[in-house]
Amino acid sequence: MLNNKSILITGGTGSLGKQLTQTIFKKWPDVKRLVIYSRDEQKQFQMAQDYPNDKYPAIRYFIGDVRDKDRLVRALEGIDVVIHAAAMKHVHIAEYNPTEAVKTNVDGAQNVIEACLETKVKDVVALSTDKACAPINLYGATKLVSDKLFIAANNIKGSRDLRFSVVRYGNVMGSNGSVIPFFLKKKKDGVLPITDMGMTRFNISLDGGVDMVLHALEHSMGGEIFIPKIPSYKITDVATAIDANCEQKEVGIRPGEKLHEEMITASDSFFTYDLGKYYAILPSVPVFDLDEFIKRFDAKKVPQGFSYNSGTNDEWETVETMKQLIKEHVELED
Repeated sequence: MLNNKSILITGGTGSLGKQLTQTIFKKWPDVKRLVIYSRDEQKQFQMAQDYPNDKYPAIRYFIGDVRDKDRLVRALEGIDVVIHAAAMKHVHIAEYNPTEAVKTNVDGAQNVIEACLETKVKDVVALSTDKACAPINLYGATKLVSDKLFIAANNIKGSRDLRFSVVRYGNVMGSNGSVIPFFLKKKKDGVLPITDMGMTRFNISLDGGVDMVLHALEHSMGGEIFIPKIPSYKITDVATAIDANCEQKEVGIRPGEKLHEEMITASDSFFTYDLGKYYAILPSVPVFDLDEFIKRFDAKKVPQGFSYNSGTNDEWETVETMKQLIKEHVELED
């Protein structure tokens, strides 16, 4: 699928960008070019130790910010596929620095879209978050706007052979800034701070996130929001899995935080289809033939009023499964 293709990943030095890089080189060794586009030179320097040019001649490291459209246009010359992973993602930081979050998550998204329209990019997949669904915080609101921009971009592509789609999923286990690395650092204190004892979250591994992106690249017809069927966990079970002997101390929900996360609302159900492994929220007026979509993916409309919420999910992680997943997917510190 990606052999002889040129790919650019915005925010490519992040957890998902690095996992995508590993997967792409493993599955498609004949990839033409893989551009890591990000603004942090130190992270690029560190990533280049793992993926040096002499061993991976296809890789390129571009310093650039999604806020800078001119730099994006230059970076996208000759690129076939764009994976947009750059974002300000910390809820409380976005609450305190709202204009900065808007510049990166909203203006940056539009810059990516316009740069793709001005070059010869063919496939674009943008990363979303469960917090974009019925958002109550600024981060979620900016990502909802970003999702809408990418979906609507299909309406202005004209005759270009170009598709924009979105993948939306929950917390990526072990990613930078997520709760498991935080708890692993805190357990030496003997106390794990819990925002609320009833809190739940969706859970997906880095590999699962990569699989979703690749699924969207291979199957998107343009305009879908793909959502995985994944388990939920209770935050208290994660803390117990990290260290059952630690005290769990409730500290209160932080600004902009939800008790439970949602990825499909009842209002979305009118446009949501079950694809088997994934759900897909379609635009109200798709740019493709709906009957063809249903036939191609054996898609089944979800019931009216259907919603997908981490607190009412049918599938749950346990303390034991979380222990195993942490062992498999999270880099443990000595």
